Amino acid sequence: MPTTHAQPKQRTTKRWSQKVTETSDALDLQADLFKSRSAKTIASSLKRSAEKSKRRKTTPYQSAMSMLTFYVNRAGKQLSPASKQTLERAKDELRTLFGKKPQAKASRGNHERQ
Repeated sequence: MPTTHAQPKQRTTKRWSQKVTETSDALDLQADLFKSRSAKTIASSLKRSAEKSKRRKTTPYQSAMSMLTFYVNRAGKQLSPASKQTLERAKDELRTLFGKKPQAKASRGNHERQ
């Protein structure tokens, strides 16, 4: 009996993670927000979007941090070191804007919990 092999999925030009970032129902993000070179601009825009949104399911802080972390994790190796550094600084800026303590550099991990 011949074995059947599943046909490989054809790659689409847009990935599901890009679609989530662009069309998130929870937050209305400013166009090209994550391309900004200013951590403060990224953090304040995420905060503003999270606080305005009536569609989010968590606190504004959790929603904003989740979107930022999602973007960093999905972009992964595609991010330049400078962009990754800006986005990591944006996390600390976001914590500060929401009155949370910034994480110590030595204790940074993959999980964003507070």
